[in-house]
Amino acid sequence: MKRIILFCLFLCTVLAVSSCKREKHFLKEEAYRKQVQEQFEKRKIEMQNRGNALFSVFEKGNISLEQQEALEFLYAYMPLCDLADYDGEFFLSQVNGAFRARDYFSWGKIIPDDIFRHFVLVYRINNEYLDTARTVFFEELKDRVKDLSMYEAALEVNHWCHEKVTYKGTDARTSSPLALIKTSWGRCGEESTFTTTALRAVGIPARQCYTPRWVHTDDNHAWVEVWVDGQWHYLGACEPEPELDVAWFSAPAKRTMMVHTTVFGLYTGEEEKNIETPLHSKINLLKNYADTRKVEVQVLDENNQPVEGANVKFKVYNYAELYAIAETITGKDGKTSIISGKGDLMIWANKGDLFGYQKAEIQNEVTLVHLNHKKGVSYGEDFVINVPSEQAIKKLSSEKTAINACRLAYEDSVRNAYMNTFIKEDEAHFLAQQYQLNSEEVWKYLNLSQGNWREIKKFIIEKKDNPYLFPFLASLAEKDLRDVPAVYLNDHLQDNVLQVKSGTPDDFIVPYILSPRIEWELIKPWRSFIQQQFDLTEQERFQNNVSLLIDYVKNEIKIKNEENYYNCRITPQGVFELKMADRLSRNIFFVAICRSFGIPARIESSTGKTQYYENGQWIEVIFEQETPINLPKTKLTALNSSDNITKPGYYTHYTLACFKDGDFKTLDFENDPLVAQFPYTLDLDEGYYRLMTGSRANDGSVFVHTEYFELKENTSFHITVRLPETKGKLQVKGIVDMNLIVTLNNGDKQTLKELSKGKGLMLCFLDMGKEPSKHILQDLPAVQRDLDAWKGGVLFLIPKDKTANSSGISTFKGLPQNTTWGVDNNKELLNVITNILQINFDDNFPLTLYLSRNGGILYSAAGYRIGAGEEILKIIRQEEK
Repeated sequence: MKRIILFCLFLCTVLAVSSCKREKHFLKEEAYRKQVQEQFEKRKIEMQNRGNALFSVFEKGNISLEQQEALEFLYAYMPLCDLADYDGEFFLSQVNGAFRARDYFSWGKIIPDDIFRHFVLVYRINNEYLDTARTVFFEELKDRVKDLSMYEAALEVNHWCHEKVTYKGTDARTSSPLALIKTSWGRCGEESTFTTTALRAVGIPARQCYTPRWVHTDDNHAWVEVWVDGQWHYLGACEPEPELDVAWFSAPAKRTMMVHTTVFGLYTGEEEKNIETPLHSKINLLKNYADTRKVEVQVLDENNQPVEGANVKFKVYNYAELYAIAETITGKDGKTSIISGKGDLMIWANKGDLFGYQKAEIQNEVTLVHLNHKKGVSYGEDFVINVPSEQAIKKLSSEKTAINACRLAYEDSVRNAYMNTFIKEDEAHFLAQQYQLNSEEVWKYLNLSQGNWREIKKFIIEKKDNPYLFPFLASLAEKDLRDVPAVYLNDHLQDNVLQVKSGTPDDFIVPYILSPRIEWELIKPWRSFIQQQFDLTEQERFQNNVSLLIDYVKNEIKIKNEENYYNCRITPQGVFELKMADRLSRNIFFVAICRSFGIPARIESSTGKTQYYENGQWIEVIFEQETPINLPKTKLTALNSSDNITKPGYYTHYTLACFKDGDFKTLDFENDPLVAQFPYTLDLDEGYYRLMTGSRANDGSVFVHTEYFELKENTSFHITVRLPETKGKLQVKGIVDMNLIVTLNNGDKQTLKELSKGKGLMLCFLDMGKEPSKHILQDLPAVQRDLDAWKGGVLFLIPKDKTANSSGISTFKGLPQNTTWGVDNNKELLNVITNILQINFDDNFPLTLYLSRNGGILYSAAGYRIGAGEEILKIIRQEEK
């Protein structure tokens, strides 16, 4: 009996322990857990069209309570793109990966539950496409960082990231982390997504931070904040430093007006929230970087009464437009506010088509905005946007900097060794000869494909006999070539006979029917899938009457814009399966169906309009209206003022915007040949428009001129693009990214920022076989002492194809002590700068420039010129005043 009693006690103990393990909660706070579970059950009902793919994972008997609650948290708050395009097994693997890292590394035990939930568990960083990077990165990094402190591990992960990826500007689509490794480079938004993914893979809380737009210069930037031992720190993604809270952008971040990050799920942190929805928050992190102020706004009507429910946008000048860094809605008292920096903002408010705007200057306690403007009124205005001043930043010791530089050089060599495995030109030519293909075309696309070259090679071989092969490849974005598998491309360039809609021009077949590139979505094999969902009779019926297809999309797809809050485009297959999408993904879905059925269709790049082609014209589709429409057209001719000191560039010096829904939306003519040369004429819809021109001064402030005008049906209108004078200040002709890397004669690589020595950079492109280039070298000894006293950088670059003439450079004496010589491979930097300056260079060497430390072009001169050194010295002295 005694043995039986002891056995029963033992069994009860085992069962109790087992029960405790089973009952371990991931969501430990009961009230929070209840909110999550209620939202999860709501989502489960709403997403029933993909219920089996998403939720059958819960039916497995081996899922613990902790796994279950983590999955419920993810499902409760994930954006539509994830619910549409991934399945339960994928999300379970993300949960398991987060728990594995938490349990493997020592720091996993000290991370608070809420920090782990939002900044380790969550698999999505921004609008990237998802992959298995968490698992891959964990395996590669675990042994490298397991014996380090949390602080050291964060730095080491960034060094690993730099071995894999470096900076280079790319298009708006964000590559997945594994695709970025294949390419080995990406823009800052991709680098920070990559690095944040790597940090989370080893259980270190991390988040991607954005300044949506700089104010002292054009462009934006993204970086990473990492939680270490109870505090958030920042680092430059794939740009390792010896310490945290040190980066090239430390000084610019002190001048910015907003830094924010998107937080997945119901977030209860202490940070200021710019946006809070049931699914996510956008939190304001500016206080981590800059001096701040509370910007209070009150919106009034024409009778000076408060306006409740007005939309308020807090805007900065950037890329020749006013860009909203935050948006809010007024309360009953007509008031709203945000935390921002110590510079000017333009406050834009509207309710319906009534709008008003007012500059919020630093001395304003409350900025009053009256809704006293209506569309259709023609007038012009001038104003100045002042920006926060420069501030001192933390400096590293020269010893730490030198040691880090050695590590960076080694990491560059690791990455370069991988890049050297990419296909070579002679191999591409051999392949072309083997299959009797155009040798130059084969090399062009294999070279552009970078680490994805094997997939593109496979596709070229498989489609070698298809007459559309090279036009099809030309229709893709360069990034598509770098990360799309051959099997996906095969789905779109099918070998069967294509039934094209009657009346389709031959040159429309590739870009508007065969091409899978619609907007900035990831290319997936949707064509065969769509064709399989409709029989040939239905396809023919839609082709003959596109209005029926519009009705189908309108009736089948439910719009939930706010639930796709990361703005990651849902694939056409995902839209079809979920029967739910944001408007843009719905529009992409419509275009994909059209193209699958041989109907030319597009999302027009400059206006974003969804259109299909029929009876010799593009017809706009607005799903919220009963029938497709074509707005009356009008002509706008743009002229260049003879007073301008430089040729105005679109998005550099000016933009055009059309009034819609209470605000002006910029027309996207970036890199569009239509606006490459003045004068030019555009065919635009009738409507209310704004021309904005701006001249940036050397201190970052901007002098802005706006013209508001109405374009009416069947009329012509002329505008003159006249750049404002920067009164009392130096005018910036354009802005160069100072993080661009140049190759020096000794093989080292440095950024323009490093070469500027923190002062500025005299940059000169030379052809030493021509006399004018030698003149600039003969001019500089006369100002050598002054340039040495200035202590800025002097860089002479010789294009690769001109280096045969450079043997005599050592004979030129008396050059400034900070002179550096380098090679411009493929004229990459030269082309960047001539594009910024909007000039036809035609090898008119030398091209001499002076760049401020922020990259502003304060001086440029091409061709034969005497006294360039003295002219630049005058500008330097003006700048230093």
